[in-house]
Amino acid sequence: MSLPEFHLPNLPHWHRPHPGERRWPVSFVVAVVVVLQYLLPKTLSLKSQPDICILEALLTVLLFAISPGRISKHRKSTWWTGIALTGVMTASNIASAVHLLQKLIDGTIKSPANLLAFGGSIWLTNMVVFSLWYWEFDRGGPGARAEAIDPYPDFLFPQMTDPSYAPMDWKPTYFDYLFTSYTNASAFSPTDVMPLTRWAKMLMMIQSATSLITVGLVIARAVNILP
Repeated sequence: MSLPEFHLPNLPHWHRPHPGERRWPVSFVVAVVVVLQYLLPKTLSLKSQPDICILEALLTVLLFAISPGRISKHRKSTWWTGIALTGVMTASNIASAVHLLQKLIDGTIKSPANLLAFGGSIWLTNMVVFSLWYWEFDRGGPGARAEAIDPYPDFLFPQMTDPSYAPMDWKPTYFDYLFTSYTNASAFSPTDVMPLTRWAKMLMMIQSATSLITVGLVIARAVNILP
């Protein structure tokens, strides 16, 4: 249920119903990740990786076909389709990360350039995947945020605490969650955006730990095999 209209004038813009954000930025980022996963060597991916990439592409096209413009309403079918897409991407990237760690341990990858390229691809995919989880779950997802269904945020952005930090019509969009994921993956901890709920804190903990292990081992191994 939307917030009562007589409360709206007292609320910041991010807390009010709004037209919603556009789908295409998310679709573009997902398409880039699908290409990265497809280009990984067979030794770092699942045997069914081509089929997985086709499934990811089909789900992306389906989501874009359902809501090609703005995501203005919360539809459970669309939301669950997005969750399924993010889940498939996550499972695929976890498998690639495990294979990469195995190659690091047994020393199979001899080229530092290949090691950095493959590790960077998996790290970038990990960053995008977690940004999608944040984007899909914060206050019920993009459609629910557009309808202002849930008044309690899961992530506290600086613009929410002080109106002077942003224009009156500011509201979080996918890029804000992508930046949050990037800073968490590179700093291994929250920076300017604070997680408020337990699930948000848990996801950020998992992302930080995964990123730390991946980056640490990849860089250490690459330095050891430099000519």
